Amino acid sequence: MPSTVSEPDAATFPITLEPLTADDLRHLARVAGADDAGVVAIDRPELAAEREAILAFAPWAKSLVALVCRMNREPIRSPARSVANLEFHHTGDRVNEVARHIVAGLEARGVRAINPAMGFPMEMDCFPDRVWVVSHKLVAEAAGLGRMGIHRNLIHPCFGNFILLGTVITDVAIDEEDRPIDFNPCLECKLCVSACPVGAIGSDGRFNFAACYTHNYREFMGGFTDWIEQVATSRNALDYRRRVSDAESASMWQSLSFGANYKAAYCMAVCPAGDDVIAPYRADRKAYRAAVVQPLVDREETVYVLPGSDAEAHVAKRFPAKTAKRVDGALRPRSIAAFLRSLPLVFNPGHAKGLDAIYHFTFTGAERAQATITIRGKQLTVEAGHIGEPNLRVTADSTTWLGFVHKEKALLPALLLLRIRLRGNPRLLVAFGRCFPS
Repeated sequence: MPSTVSEPDAATFPITLEPLTADDLRHLARVAGADDAGVVAIDRPELAAEREAILAFAPWAKSLVALVCRMNREPIRSPARSVANLEFHHTGDRVNEVARHIVAGLEARGVRAINPAMGFPMEMDCFPDRVWVVSHKLVAEAAGLGRMGIHRNLIHPCFGNFILLGTVITDVAIDEEDRPIDFNPCLECKLCVSACPVGAIGSDGRFNFAACYTHNYREFMGGFTDWIEQVATSRNALDYRRRVSDAESASMWQSLSFGANYKAAYCMAVCPAGDDVIAPYRADRKAYRAAVVQPLVDREETVYVLPGSDAEAHVAKRFPAKTAKRVDGALRPRSIAAFLRSLPLVFNPGHAKGLDAIYHFTFTGAERAQATITIRGKQLTVEAGHIGEPNLRVTADSTTWLGFVHKEKALLPALLLLRIRLRGNPRLLVAFGRCFPS
């Protein structure tokens, strides 16, 4: 099938001996089919958290081209999620195609460049740690293509959040670069809060990653692993059908054959921000809510939640048309460092009500580390080393602790064998565990 994007040629991107400029890179991105583009240097302060990973992947990197491709809005808003997923996948393919053509144009100039995937495939040998090469949202934000709203989607000033993002890494030392926009297009209308079936987006700006990941990514990564374990542990076909419905099996087949099904993305569907998007919301907010938000709220569907999580309670309280189904998130950190990094992502503040405690963790054995974890006012902080006076001291062999976290080892034998030792009120460890139902 012929490409929908023209390859850059001498007419659109002439080969000269002059050094490439930022304008050249933006021009090439638009010629390749991007709806908008920006350029940033690798040493920008906003990219500090990304720089090490990018340079490990491409040590020659000097600049990054951030690009945006628009999605059609009505498919994303449709309660028929097959329609929305079709738009996600086809626009994602377009982003990858555009990025590939940018790389081809740069290679024609003798410039080193590479285009990490828009979404999937990713570096799954690293799962469940960092599997992405570059965080497109952070690069796009630094390049002035928008700001992240409370739903954690990038909102373009014109196109709103109905966009997908890509990045091209280059060895071009650019002459000037784009800067972040000086305002946030997010209206803080809280429509994303009201539409999210698992309550992942808090009205106070908090974000529950585990709730979002468990439902929206049910047929990806950890959710797929959980499904495989359901297959492996079922006694027979009848037992499997008790655990997994025919519709779920068919959906998994569709994910494997066409592309994984996003189960929600309602936060994106209802967002009215952006100059091209906002007019109907401004004209009649009540009508907008009735036409765009309410069909997603009223949609009958299975919502996937972790047992005992804030999300499970949220579905029961806010979405009578939806059915919560308990599943295993299957996010198993491979190291103590990964375990500590994951805690803010899987923290359930609703289960931390009334808890005010400082925990000192000392990990021994194969991986040695010390950490202070504080839970106070339904807030979590994780710090390296031992800070302050703890309410509970936990000393654990690192391998044993990871087995405990993975639900492969029981706590009581570990305590009896002194692989895990406690100093303080042991009930505080039980309270700690309730905050992390995954």
